[in-house]
Amino acid sequence: MIERPSARYGRQRLTRRQRRMIAGGLTVLVLVAGIVVAVVASGRFGSPAEGELGGYRLVDDQTVEVTINVTREDPAQPVVCIVRARALDGSETGRREVLVGPSTQKTVQVTAAVKSRKPPVVGDVYGCGTDVPPYLVAP
Repeated sequence: MIERPSARYGRQRLTRRQRRMIAGGLTVLVLVAGIVVAVVASGRFGSPAEGELGGYRLVDDQTVEVTINVTREDPAQPVVCIVRARALDGSETGRREVLVGPSTQKTVQVTAAVKSRKPPVVGDVYGCGTDVPPYLVAP
């Protein structure tokens, strides 16, 4: 590349190699920043309680019994899980909040009956969390 006087021709452009190196460096910085954000978010927003469907039983045309396995980081902390009934078209037709009280075991199994507006075909667990509403806590 020919060196030209910058006073006459302006600032010299970057070479193709320099542009590629800058673009590569920026790409690496963006990837590292994304990984850091993902790690921080998973630590901050990751649920300390998880519910997994253990099974369900159709009781009648209006009720499904849902069994869930609840695993939590701190077994002494109560959690709330939402279980639901679903119809043939996949729509949610019934829902219930279930209080899972303190325990000595990390994983406990809970069964709850859910009433449905339409005939249920399946029961499932929507999710669990540690933000237990006051109306679920026993007096």
